[in-house]
Amino acid sequence: MTHPDFELCDNVGRDAEQIAAARYGIATRDDLLRWARRDAKPFLAEHPLPDEPLPSPDLAPYLAALAAAETPAEVHAVTNHLLDAAEPALRAVSDYLLAAAQWRGQNRGAANSSPPKLLMEAAGRSLSALAIADHADLAALRAEYDPAPAPKAPAPDRSRAASGFPPTPPNAPPAGPTPGQ
Repeated sequence: MTHPDFELCDNVGRDAEQIAAARYGIATRDDLLRWARRDAKPFLAEHPLPDEPLPSPDLAPYLAALAAAETPAEVHAVTNHLLDAAEPALRAVSDYLLAAAQWRGQNRGAANSSPPKLLMEAAGRSLSALAIADHADLAALRAEYDPAPAPKAPAPDRSRAASGFPPTPPNAPPAGPTPGQ
């Protein structure tokens, strides 16, 4: 039998989360998930959900088209098609996350770092991925079709250049004493 003090410090085979949880007397992520699975078993028996993941889109045609693209317009065409195809799935995930955040009104008056507020943030961010990708796509098109004009270089002042003196800075104070002093 090991000494009780030694047992607390014996961290062989434990990961950092398990060590921290033991030190502070809190549950690990795995503990929480295991307890939730146990407690949700009767509910899932009455409300079975699919075990397989949602179908993943076939990206092969998009990747092949992207590899063959030679102009920003062609890349835009591929990107735009992909974003249009992905939007319904991302919107559905966002809608679910929002519904989970609002479940039984738990979001009302909730603190910013609370689970309902974090779920609402996740719902928004899932759609913001589309907006950010669309913004990047349009920026690439703007760079190709409507670049910002290059700034015009100021014309050199011929009279100063010929004298060898540097040009007078704009709004330069007059040199020498001012009248009345």
